[in-house]
Amino acid sequence: MTTIPANPFVLVDGSSYLYRAYHSPPHLTNSAGEPTGAVYGVVNMLRSLLKQFDPSHIAVVFDAKGKTFRDDMFPEYKAQRPSMPDDLRCQIAPLHEIIRNMGLPLLMVDGVEADDVIGTLARQAAAEGRHTLISTGDKDMAQLVDEHVTLINTMTDTVMGPVEVEQKYGIPPTLIIDFLALMGDKVDNIPGVPGVGEKTALAMLQGIGGLDALYADPDAVATLGFRGAKTMPTKLRDNQAAADMSYKLATIKLDVPLEKLPEQLTRTAPDKDALVKLFGQMEFRRWLAEILDGEGEQANPVTDSPASSAAAIDRSGYQTLFTKADLMPWLEKLAAAPLFAIDTETTSLDVQEAKLVGISFAVAPGEAAYLPLGHDYLGAPVQLSLADILPLLKPVLEDPKILKVGQNLKYDLAVLSNHGIELAGIAFDTMLESYVFNSVAGRHDMDSLALKYLSHKAISFEEVAGKGAKQLTFNQIEMDQAAPYAAEDADITLRLHQTIWPKVEADASLTKVFNDIELPLVPVLSRMERHGVLIDSAMLAGQSDELGIRLAELEKEAFAVAGEEFNLSSPKQLQAILFDKLSLPVLKKTPKGAPSTAEETLQELALDYPLPKLILEYRGLAKLKSTYTDKLPRMVNAGSGRVHTSYHQAVTATGRLSSSDPNLQNIPIRTAEGRRVRQAFIAPAGRVIVAADYSQIELRIMAHLSKDAGLLKAFKEGLDVHKATAAEVFGVTLDEVTTEQRRRAKAINFGLIYGMSAFGLSKQLGIPRHEAQSYMDTYFERYPGVLEYMERTRKEAEQQGYVETLFGRRLHLPDIKARNMARKKAAERAAINAPMQGTAADIIKLAMLKVDHWIQTEGKQRLVMVMQVHDELVFEVEQAQADALAKTLSQLMSDAVELDVPLLVEAGIGDNWDQAH
Repeated sequence: MTTIPANPFVLVDGSSYLYRAYHSPPHLTNSAGEPTGAVYGVVNMLRSLLKQFDPSHIAVVFDAKGKTFRDDMFPEYKAQRPSMPDDLRCQIAPLHEIIRNMGLPLLMVDGVEADDVIGTLARQAAAEGRHTLISTGDKDMAQLVDEHVTLINTMTDTVMGPVEVEQKYGIPPTLIIDFLALMGDKVDNIPGVPGVGEKTALAMLQGIGGLDALYADPDAVATLGFRGAKTMPTKLRDNQAAADMSYKLATIKLDVPLEKLPEQLTRTAPDKDALVKLFGQMEFRRWLAEILDGEGEQANPVTDSPASSAAAIDRSGYQTLFTKADLMPWLEKLAAAPLFAIDTETTSLDVQEAKLVGISFAVAPGEAAYLPLGHDYLGAPVQLSLADILPLLKPVLEDPKILKVGQNLKYDLAVLSNHGIELAGIAFDTMLESYVFNSVAGRHDMDSLALKYLSHKAISFEEVAGKGAKQLTFNQIEMDQAAPYAAEDADITLRLHQTIWPKVEADASLTKVFNDIELPLVPVLSRMERHGVLIDSAMLAGQSDELGIRLAELEKEAFAVAGEEFNLSSPKQLQAILFDKLSLPVLKKTPKGAPSTAEETLQELALDYPLPKLILEYRGLAKLKSTYTDKLPRMVNAGSGRVHTSYHQAVTATGRLSSSDPNLQNIPIRTAEGRRVRQAFIAPAGRVIVAADYSQIELRIMAHLSKDAGLLKAFKEGLDVHKATAAEVFGVTLDEVTTEQRRRAKAINFGLIYGMSAFGLSKQLGIPRHEAQSYMDTYFERYPGVLEYMERTRKEAEQQGYVETLFGRRLHLPDIKARNMARKKAAERAAINAPMQGTAADIIKLAMLKVDHWIQTEGKQRLVMVMQVHDELVFEVEQAQADALAKTLSQLMSDAVELDVPLLVEAGIGDNWDQAH
């Protein structure tokens, strides 16, 4: 294998990698909707090269604008190439700026291509006795390879010297130009010799030699054994001019006049200030963090300068409050401040287990303090006790007129509540501000937001606590590290609020979403989490045993079908069985080119083959067992005897809540085994479960948003909307609608909500595409308002870059203007669905607020809200009043908002969740 000498002269084919990066995932955009994926791909490749080879001499070479000498030689050269996509063109300038500020020479020479500049520099470097490493994905560059020049493709991590070129192409580097001249190049519009493909070209070159040898004796080609050899001499003679022209076009120029020699193309110190700004604009947060932290991989260790002082937060004004004398002035500051930031430090992220270790505050940027209360490591300084301090803090923290801001205050609220303080005056939450401003603009944790909005690398928890099994809890962290970390959290929180809130406040709708939906929901969710839900662990253990037996049976059945034993959970082994041994059709491939065994692929294969069907059942039951029946009993809190999920407001793009530990949203309800898991969610003695669920809420929202007369009529008259749709689409009366027709109409109704195409509908219903298209055409004839809504929404999404819910929540669509049609179509489908799904999310949240207010004021002793899942609220209610309370809850939820159609809520009662659902 070719080895690369130390410190090679590195030449990067920027143009080659630019296009490859553009067409490769991830297809990134920043929060402004600007494409950044090509920039990310090229810079990532450069960083990798610098880390691997640490060259002192390097150049990144791009094609210059305008025509080259090849266009003058052959006007049709590259004539059929499409123009550069707009979403790639706009990435060129920032990419060039980043490269230059990384300290890398960047070259573009008029009248020639990047290949010619690279070839010339490689030839000059060889004359200087320097080895050249060319980073490219372009096969044409193989002609440059010799003992002085090596190619590397960082996307595939392959290195090619003369031996590897011959192994790959079957010919040495000296015949690559002849190879290209004979078979031509469709991409570059190089004509070549008609009828000569790769195999024919190789046969002639290997059998006789290059173009000079071939044209010296064309008749000798007829003696070679390849197909069509006898007619080839005539083809060669008839097309000698084309072959000669192709040879000239394919030849990389080695004598381009250049302003700098290889020795002058040196790597210089990166401009960190500029890179902080550029990476911030691009929202490359990891790289930004590395620069701010002094760990940038592109840094030059000799000439590096520290990160910009403008990007750093001055921590010199932070205080640590060890005594009452330290604390009292701060209590006065907190009470007098128009707004202060608060953050708690604890022993655990689990609020049920967390013990308070300290509290930090900030009243102005740079003016922050840490109040340690529970550091207990050996030699820890004396701290104020919780018993002494909490009575002093309580009046300030519980005063609704003293306004507070935090980052994910739901956590701090719960922790303080565990210690007898009911936090009031919650005015802002920076996590929710960021989420409401743009839900898809990245993560909304404090460290990410600090990088994005403040260009500041916050002290990470790992920096002070360590990592892995040896990670300390906060009470074990020494004060000289703990205090700056904690005070900075409060300081950053206040600065983030001052930066993000004006962006939210500039839009009245976003302000309303924040003030009327997201922020008021914080204490509601906190109460639900802390109360938890009761489960029957013995029932789940029994289910786990049964699932284990069924999994063993499925495994045996799968072995029998496969004809051998294999690991059902191994994609690699499954690929070998399905596609190599059983020769099932390959429907889709992974990004690395292997046959896909993803669920979607297996579902399609399962329609015709038994093994994929068994695998799908096995996967579903195995996941149910590991995620729920095995795990839920282990998640029961020893103190409360309940399971306490965590609800997340700032995760999904549409505003829907998600949950974790456990994830309540993913318990399957379409299978008997999934529904049995719900049977384990039970009510305590004297109480029953009430589950109140919005019926067909997204279809009702569609009717409201589209104002379609037919849909509005169906819902207002209380008709079965799927039956009504079937009657319209199939041209029958309501009484004549069959079960199958209703099923198909239901697929149409829900499919359209999700922007399904005729192709998708045909696959779902198992009918020809033209029949599915006919159904959709008829649907839109009967419900023209729906079609108008969809077309209007697509147009608005493309113009604005976002869509909105009924209540003004903004749902950004970064790919809505993508040139890649698959990404654009996906964004268009999302544009149609997002207002409905987002409005449904807003409605369930408003319902939670309305119901919680009623519970807190009138029903506190009689019921408690314990879960929110999809469009459903779940309660524990007094058994004796269950019927009356179910009606009250249904009415409260129906009245949460007013639409043009009734909001129907179905409430069920049972001893467990499944019975009540």
